[in-house]
Amino acid sequence: MTNPTGLPYTPSLRVGDWVIVSGQIGMVDGGLVRGGFEDELRVALSNVASRLAEHGASMAQVVKTTVFLHHMTDYGEMNRLYAEAFPDEPRPARSAVAVGELPLGAMVEIEAWAYLDER
Repeated sequence: MTNPTGLPYTPSLRVGDWVIVSGQIGMVDGGLVRGGFEDELRVALSNVASRLAEHGASMAQVVKTTVFLHHMTDYGEMNRLYAEAFPDEPRPARSAVAVGELPLGAMVEIEAWAYLDER
């Protein structure tokens, strides 16, 4: 479990039956992926999955997410891609909020909580 940013936080942490994933942006190799909102969100979700896998967890175990959007106009597109990442019911509980800025000028950030017992 490495922190690719070098900043003072833990990208993911297991506490008992929980894995908490800090906000993930569309970062690859130390920089923001190019290609726009869809590419950023796909990479952010992939980064969430990678952080979970470091603890033996998967996206299927996620029970709560928070999505931070730079532009609420991306909400519909976010829902479409989010449904691909979480295809099974019940989907995680979720909050989606618009924010003024995100790290590295990202358009989207997503954090997740996964419960390792049966859902």
